[in-house]
Amino acid sequence: MSSEPSIRSSKNSNAEEHKLTPEAEVESQRHVSTIPVGAPRNHIYVGKKPVMEYAMSSMMQLSQAGEVVVKARGLAIGRAVDVAEIVTKRLGNGVFTVKSISIDTETVKSLETGEMRNVSSIEIVVGK
Repeated sequence: MSSEPSIRSSKNSNAEEHKLTPEAEVESQRHVSTIPVGAPRNHIYVGKKPVMEYAMSSMMQLSQAGEVVVKARGLAIGRAVDVAEIVTKRLGNGVFTVKSISIDTETVKSLETGEMRNVSSIEIVVGK
């Protein structure tokens, strides 16, 4: 399947009307934001995407709110630290600094076994 949405035009109308095929509609829904419901708008939850995507998102939030909270759990902690460093040193040109860093351990239920386990987490506050 190609990554571009399929477009089919209606032959009955004079105006060019384009509709997405069902496959293209499903593909377009995959790119919907995965921000948790009720999450503050200036929080960036770091996961598996490339670091620069999170860094650019952080810069957009910083330009609007003046402060952003970069959050991560488990193996994504290193990526969150990279995001904060890129924002403060490369993209921010010395305008932004790390205000605070908070580390914690969260207890989560394992999807595979259903058992409770501890996962490390980090919150990095970046602002002016």
